Amino acid sequence: MSQAPTVAVGGPAHGVRKNPALPAWPVASILAFYPIWWALGLGVLIFALMAGPMLFLLIRRRAAGRLLRLPPGFAWWVVFLVAVVVSIGALGADPAGTVAGHATGRLLPAGYKALMYASLTVLLVYAGNLTEAELPKRRLVKLLGWLFVVTVLGGLLGMVAGNFEFTSPVEWLLPGSVRNKGFVQSLVHPYAAQIMDIVGDSQPRPAAPWGYTNTWGNNFCLLAGWLVVAAWQYGGGKAKFWAVVCLVVSVAPAVFSLNRGLWIGIGVLVVYVAVRYVLAGKLWILGAVVVAGALLAVSLVATPLGTVVGARLDNGKSNGVRSFLIERALDGFQGSPVIGYGGTRNTLGGRNSITVGESASCERCGNFTVGGNGQLWQLLFAHGAVGTAGYLGFFAYGLWRFRRDRSAVGVAASGAIVTSFSAMLWYNSLVTPLAFMVLAFALLWRNSSEGETT
Repeated sequence: MSQAPTVAVGGPAHGVRKNPALPAWPVASILAFYPIWWALGLGVLIFALMAGPMLFLLIRRRAAGRLLRLPPGFAWWVVFLVAVVVSIGALGADPAGTVAGHATGRLLPAGYKALMYASLTVLLVYAGNLTEAELPKRRLVKLLGWLFVVTVLGGLLGMVAGNFEFTSPVEWLLPGSVRNKGFVQSLVHPYAAQIMDIVGDSQPRPAAPWGYTNTWGNNFCLLAGWLVVAAWQYGGGKAKFWAVVCLVVSVAPAVFSLNRGLWIGIGVLVVYVAVRYVLAGKLWILGAVVVAGALLAVSLVATPLGTVVGARLDNGKSNGVRSFLIERALDGFQGSPVIGYGGTRNTLGGRNSITVGESASCERCGNFTVGGNGQLWQLLFAHGAVGTAGYLGFFAYGLWRFRRDRSAVGVAASGAIVTSFSAMLWYNSLVTPLAFMVLAFALLWRNSSEGETT
């Protein structure tokens, strides 16, 4: 599983232009115009929509006799995809302690996830096959850095206008019985924040443009490094100035999101990058970390941010629910350890009683989603040991394969993947976090292929 195969079948087809270029627009348009896709109600759906043109262009290139490369360790990912498909056969099973249901009722969400995994596979292969002439790495890095700016702006919007929302064009086109479903709303209904009672009263937690507060926090960690690389590796003085401004401003929504997973993720990212630079002999990174840490400490003491952090740490309402769901996921894994159950399930009742459930007055009481509180637990429960090994094996192999990449792009990309490994304990990856993970992998892969690893 350690090879990076190339694929070439036959010669150029009659009438097909030799060595057709892969245009950059399918990837670039997703990233550059994501706020527009979000406002239109397409959001994460744009990845599935763009997968069609990307797949067509890849097939056209192969038909013309051009080599089609697959990423190193791709066999691991194929194992994961096969497990996703095979596990659909277990959708009719009802693990102990979960709400009984029929496979047909679970097929749509399972099919949606399978479609998104397939779409992001196409994105991975397409982005990795783009050449420097077709989509320069610096442009891709800047597009990812731009999305960090978008994330910060969305966070500020969630802070100052937490109730901001509107009906998207796509939402208008859907029947009322469909668009009013919670899952559909998360896909097509743009809103600035999720209103949650975390520290004693209901407060807005930034979500725009990523749909969920947890996804917002996950993407914050995955994209932060790209802004730094875009400014310091490829930008000038003005770019560095505005990058610093953005990073300083980002502290406010990061804190007010009350997202402990984000705080941990940033810590993991900083430690990882610092260790990589120290090992490369760049000891100045230690001074930079100390200065940044001191400035953060001052801001927490001198502003209301410290009070917010303290209140969040004193209110761990979600801890019990997370522990409960982890236990249910591990129990389910023992019941079907090889292929899992094909998707998530809802618990019977809550932590303390099976009679507690959702109601109009308490939508978050009981009936919790097993596998909805972290990618690792979802992999184990939904796709068993085989799917989990394939998923983790692919990214872990990438980290090992490209471990000698000491370039700024390589450190940022591997840092994003390392951060995602810690995040999978409490965040789910579909769709945008996994998209940014595969793009980070693609940049490592291209760096290695083009010999730019120092």
